[in-house]
Amino acid sequence: MTSPSPPEIPANDLAVEPLENVPTSDSQKAGMWSTFFSTFITIFLAEMGDKTQLATLLLSAQSGSPWIVFIGAGSALIATSLVGVLLGRYLAKVLSPQTLDIAAGMLLMVISVLLLGDVVQL
Repeated sequence: MTSPSPPEIPANDLAVEPLENVPTSDSQKAGMWSTFFSTFITIFLAEMGDKTQLATLLLSAQSGSPWIVFIGAGSALIATSLVGVLLGRYLAKVLSPQTLDIAAGMLLMVISVLLLGDVVQL
């Protein structure tokens, strides 16, 4: 006794539409650009003058190969950003937005207290 074969599915039913054919509204496009620019500006300003920038400055001056340092530093920043994005996506799936807000607020308060304690001891 043989088992019945699965029904044939026409090839047209398996076709996947290219991403550019997916309709997006103007408000969705505006939201994507708004998110992009706010992320860019926030990260750009946060990274200005930090230890990463100083390290790349020193590595570039020491190595004499600024483009190699640029490629290495850029790749490292992309990799760390990827980790942050993936971790954020995972946390958004397992925790409620309110829990994330409370946790982020508490973490920032702890960091602020530690920084204030460090400054006061000077």
